[in-house]
Amino acid sequence: MVAAAIVVVAMASTGAPAPLPGQDARQARAAYERAIALEADGNDAAALSLLWSAAGASPGDADIQNRLGEALDRLGALDAAVDAFRHALAARPGFGRAMNNLVVALAKAGRAEAAVAEARAWVTAAPGDPERLFTLAMAQADQDVDAAMGTLRQVIGRRPDHALAHYNLALLLKRIDRVDDAIAEAERAVALEPRPEARLALGTLHAQRGDLDRAVAVLDAAVSDQPRYAEGWLQLGSVLKARGDFARAASALRRAIALRPGAWGAHAALASVLARAGDGAGARRASADAERRRDEERRGREAVVATAVGIARLDAGDARVASERFRAAIAIEATYAPAHYHLGRALQRLGRIDDARAAFAAAQRLNPSLVPPPDGR
Repeated sequence: MVAAAIVVVAMASTGAPAPLPGQDARQARAAYERAIALEADGNDAAALSLLWSAAGASPGDADIQNRLGEALDRLGALDAAVDAFRHALAARPGFGRAMNNLVVALAKAGRAEAAVAEARAWVTAAPGDPERLFTLAMAQADQDVDAAMGTLRQVIGRRPDHALAHYNLALLLKRIDRVDDAIAEAERAVALEPRPEARLALGTLHAQRGDLDRAVAVLDAAVSDQPRYAEGWLQLGSVLKARGDFARAASALRRAIALRPGAWGAHAALASVLARAGDGAGARRASADAERRRDEERRGREAVVATAVGIARLDAGDARVASERFRAAIAIEATYAPAHYHLGRALQRLGRIDDARAAFAAAQRLNPSLVPPPDGR
């Protein structure tokens, strides 16, 4: 799938015949579908590289741009995520999910005023739309909790069955320590739509109120329905630890680690549980793993940002500067496969075919899902 997404680049830079109309879009969609499957398997690095390639091959595909933005947001590359969401909205101006993502990413990046301005303009264009009011509440949440709660109540007044409005209202009520009210809203959210994050919030709230047995029951139900929900296992482990059930807590945390090996917080939580259980050697190993994973996460985030900058330069036609940014990413994290992969793309553009082949090969050694072009160009 990766090969399909970048063969067009090779053709354009070597004078080969241009692809048939629509070929780019079909190849990009194939890469997009493969990226979704890779994300489900926890292979976020390969998924992100596919999404970058798909977005380059079909820049007007709003779904691809939005998914790319979501992937970048999860990794902390917020400026690049904002750009991707804006591309999605340019391609599909009424794309509500992309607008929600945009305002949340802006707020996370410390640009709360810009987030609210975007959301207000969005609401002004269709003032009676509860989904647009929901977007405004998401923008307000980091700037004015009271205003955000008021807007969410407007949404619920128009759409009493809006599960996400109830869920987000629960989170805001939790933030201001109105735990009982937050539990009531989380219960409504779960009753309307038992999403794993709503159950996680409800379990956490029960634990905050001191009802650990009920918290465990809610979280058990969440991971039973969604056994690949790493956050659910992590929170279950934390509550079981608080209840003094160290054996089950360690088991739950190991499930979280198996699903997301790079999540350093789960390793740190396991170290704490093992220490409480009297397993000093296990606790030291888990603590060392946590420190190593935290450092890897930091370096990985920096490598993602450098790679994102490189891709932007490559898309702008500056392959030389792009290659420098990809090399900078590799210097930060030598095992970050997407940087090697996109370095190959830049080197193709520069006509350095043998070097490009070597970069693609390095990417595939690090992550076999990153398949180079079949002709090695």
